[in-house]
Amino acid sequence: MEKAWLKSYPPGVPEFINVDAYQSVAEVFEQAVEKYGSRPAFTNMGATLSYSEIDLLTEQLGAYLQNLPNMRKGDRVAIMMPNVLQNPVSIFAALRAGFTVVNTNPLYTPRELKHQLTDSGAKAIIIMENFCHTLAEVIDETPIQHVVTTQLGDLLHFPKSLIVNLVVKYIKKMVPPFRLKQRTRFKTALSLGAGLQFTRVQCTHGDIAFLQYTGGTTGVAKGAMLTHRNMIANMQQASAWIKNRVDEGNEVIVTALPLYHIFSLTANCLTFMKFGAENYLITNPRDMPGFIKELQNLSFTAITGVNTLFIGLLNTPGFDSIDFSRLKLTLGGGMAVQQPVAERWKKATGAPLLEAYGLTETSPAVCINPLNLTEFNGSIGLPVPSTEVSIQDEEGKMMTQGESGELCVRGPQVMKGYWSREDETAKVLSKDGWLKTGDVAKMDSDGFFRIVDRLKDMILVSGFNVFPNEIETVIAENDRVLEVGVIGETDDKSGELVKAVIVKKDPSLTEADIISHCRERLTSYKVPKVVEFVNELPKTNVGKILRRELRKK
Repeated sequence: MEKAWLKSYPPGVPEFINVDAYQSVAEVFEQAVEKYGSRPAFTNMGATLSYSEIDLLTEQLGAYLQNLPNMRKGDRVAIMMPNVLQNPVSIFAALRAGFTVVNTNPLYTPRELKHQLTDSGAKAIIIMENFCHTLAEVIDETPIQHVVTTQLGDLLHFPKSLIVNLVVKYIKKMVPPFRLKQRTRFKTALSLGAGLQFTRVQCTHGDIAFLQYTGGTTGVAKGAMLTHRNMIANMQQASAWIKNRVDEGNEVIVTALPLYHIFSLTANCLTFMKFGAENYLITNPRDMPGFIKELQNLSFTAITGVNTLFIGLLNTPGFDSIDFSRLKLTLGGGMAVQQPVAERWKKATGAPLLEAYGLTETSPAVCINPLNLTEFNGSIGLPVPSTEVSIQDEEGKMMTQGESGELCVRGPQVMKGYWSREDETAKVLSKDGWLKTGDVAKMDSDGFFRIVDRLKDMILVSGFNVFPNEIETVIAENDRVLEVGVIGETDDKSGELVKAVIVKKDPSLTEADIISHCRERLTSYKVPKVVEFVNELPKTNVGKILRRELRKK
């Protein structure tokens, strides 16, 4: 197929990447350790671990896991915690020991946790004590045989580690009571592992590195099987895209999105690790004043996030006093970046907010905007190297340039399939390797792709297709609006009507103001017929607005 996007590639970005450069994610980690040993790798709550220190800790924890009864290569290890130093230690320990990582959202309900642990067949879990009460409710109904528990301050410097753990548990009472029949504390596991033999397990391209569960925004969460080849490919693709802007060993990336999310996992934790960067972990980005305070004491070069995260930062007092002098890369993904947000970010920081696009099923990167762009262009960018992107109709026929259809992806980063769900895999993955994304998109003459919307989110008004993203972007241009989600509601006359659910920035904002604003910018059938004001919008834990939850209201 013709790759129109190649003519728009930035200088130095190759058409193809070398997937065979590494055999496993563990190998990428070990080469980074060898190259950047004494340099900072991860920082959190005032404590920093160097690459060499991470190397030692992962060997100790890996040895402990390897020597547990009934644990074999390929067994699943669930990791359930926010962005703390124990998280990357656990990830790389499991990978180096030959296990498959099951990243688990710490805010899961008992029902959700039971589903994921049972579906994945995880034998072991490494979990923060704050969430052990959830595990305790369902553990007897899951395959879990081994539990390692950690406290918030376990890898901080003494005496801060002790103080933090005491404050969290007894003063702030952030650890609900729980009872587990048998568990090992994280520090004990490290001590025991130090006295055990660690065996470096050779994983191959076909071995599963991560069982990465979909967010569930389109139905029941399914485990995407991301092999070592998938993850290496996406690291290589992202690395090829940014390498000309990277100063190896001197980058500092702000990691606010949780590492259990595929965007943060691949972009921040893995790709920037490959370049010897320091990952500055933000444990609770929802505490915007606290987040701003941390950024005020940090000189950073890159940050990733979702649209709502950038909105939150921009609207929090103190943002204008952050030092952005070294900031060279701001990457938005996970949901559509809105133009008003991108424009405000550029004006406030001097750095453009570039949109990228990906899915859990593609490890995740599919398209990224060129880093040499100076202004927001409203597109998701160009396909990364070694990636084919096509626009197809319902029968799988290729659409021509400029036509809208389903965006489909083929490349080495596309998942092996859904875990134990051959029927679901067949629905999205064709025999010739095309992954159906469920997103409506089109390509322009320069090879840039634009998302129109998700197929199932499309609103049908009197036979006309209405896409929520377009209306949300228009409403977000009103500086009296903080956040907005748009859905369709059943209507006897038109089939469906457009409803806007809005969080106000200005308390005086009215429904009439929104209708008037939209009428100036949209054709009549796209103008919301219903406007509802709420205190907050339902979101995933990475800030993506859940339209399906809005539909239930």
